This record gives sequence, structure tokens and C-alpha cells, in this order.
Amino acid sequence: RKEYVDLYVNYMFNKSVQKPFEDFMQGFLRGCPARNWKMFFPEELQVVLQGVTTFDWHLLEKNVMYTQYKKLDKTIRNFWSVFHKLPEEKKKMFLAFLSGSDRITGYALERFRFWIADPQVENPDEVCPSASTCYFVLFLPR
Repeated sequence: RKEYVDLYVNYMFNKSVQKPFEDFMQGFLRGCPARNWKMFFPEELQVVLQGVTTFDWHLLEKNVMYTQYKKLDKTIRNFWSVFHKLPEEKKKMFLAFLSGSDRITGYALERFRFWIADPQVENPDEVCPSASTCYFVLFLPR
């Protein structure tokens, strides 16, 4: 029985996926040559490819830059008060709204910066928040 189980496990985890894995590896190495990623430990490479998935949301708040706002403006204080009460999944949804991804890829949260800007519209109560995902800008009406 042990031999059968060993052969079955070897087939399922190695032989049955050998060709697709070789195809994947060939494509991966074409796009990202080994000399570019051999300097990483496996955990570091995972962060580079998949991004950071756990966050210190207070650090995110600390790193924000403001345009037409000051940190102590009522709109900003209200925004952060509501934001910190959100469940983790909703905070990640906000990150996806802001940046196009619920992860921060390639670098640590300590270096991630985004801007909160006042869109300076005539009737702010009639305008919804919007984002420029390319530039990490949240347009937050007053």
C-alpha cells in the first residue's frame, strides 16, 4: 500500500503537472530571466510577484499626502474615522478602488503613498468620491 500511495502522490504532484509547469517556467523565464530574480529569497519573490496582503492601516494614513486639504480638516478627520471602523475586507476594497488592486505590489507599505485631493466642485454633495488609479489620487469632495 505504501508503494502505491507513494507512486500515486508522485504522479499527482509531479508527473501529471510536469508539462504544464515546464511550459509555465519557459514563459516565466522569457519574461523574467533568472538573473533578475535569483537575488531574491522565496518570500521576497512572492511579495514582488503577488504583493503585500497584510497592512498597517494607520501607516497608510500617516503616509497620505493632501492636495487642497490639510490633515486636520473636518472632511479628512471624518474620512479616517469612518475608514478605521471598516472591516478588513472593506479596507482592501478601498485599496482596490484607489489603486486598482487590493495588494501593494513590489514594495512595502512604508513606501506606498497616495493623495487625497479636493476636486473643488461647485456642489460637493452632488459628487461621489472618485480615484485616479494611475496616480493613486482619491478625489474626495468636501
